[in-house]
Amino acid sequence: MSEPSKAGFASDAWTIRRILAWASADFQQRGFESPRLEAESLLGHALGKSRIDLIMRSDYVLRSIELDRYRELLRRRRSGEPNAYLLGQREFYGLPLRVDSRVLIPRPDTETLVEVALERSRPRSAQGRALDLCTGSGCVAIAFAHHRWGWQVTGVDVSEAALQVAEQNALRVGTIIGVAWLQSDLFSSLQPQRFDLITGNPPYIPSAEVLRLETTIREFEPRIALDGGPEGLDITRRIVTEAPRWLDTDGILALEIGFDQASVVRELLIARGYVDIHGHKDYGGRDRVLSGRFPG
Repeated sequence: MSEPSKAGFASDAWTIRRILAWASADFQQRGFESPRLEAESLLGHALGKSRIDLIMRSDYVLRSIELDRYRELLRRRRSGEPNAYLLGQREFYGLPLRVDSRVLIPRPDTETLVEVALERSRPRSAQGRALDLCTGSGCVAIAFAHHRWGWQVTGVDVSEAALQVAEQNALRVGTIIGVAWLQSDLFSSLQPQRFDLITGNPPYIPSAEVLRLETTIREFEPRIALDGGPEGLDITRRIVTEAPRWLDTDGILALEIGFDQASVVRELLIARGYVDIHGHKDYGGRDRVLSGRFPG
């Protein structure tokens, strides 16, 4: 089957069924992990229809303007642009969050950080103060605040553009009371205060490895959110070292880490005086979060 085009449209009826079959086969040939799902999601976005609509109206013939819109999405996806950026959305912890090239796309693995934050804050769940470093899209801060209504949550990022997305996401899901955003290089712009919980998903990929990431990540997601320096631990070390000045007595620090960084980061926590240190695995069974309590 030839590629959909204006000329092709003139002589062939590009129905939803037909174009999905073509796009799915094309994506499969290119090695996409979920070719049919991606083809459907992009077509639904182009037409403003749900997946159920696509199934129920599979004989619908795309108009020329709709075909052009879908072809452009296909072209961008083939170039490596992430599906989430094309759709402008990614679900995280059950919340529909806006994403674009200003922020890292939230991963399911990062939901582990939210789970740990909620669990370790349970003894004081009624109220408290939380700080989310390297907040990006605001996914962790917003998901945590969504379940801890009595808490004051501050999301911090060095990127002003990322904070614009975070603020829009808070408005989008209705989590605006008790949530604030601050542009800062970690703790540098904070007013003196203490937190019961500090979370962070810092860039933790070694610089040399960033160059070897798949095109979808390397060429499109913000490098500042990926590159953690020569060992991948530049920002993590700073957070571990500086956080005690900002933690209340027995405050909790929880950090997302690379799957092979658990032992090194654990030693950093021990050396800085954290106790009650726990490792937490992601949905794939890999080390993903380390948390510790600072006795003060």
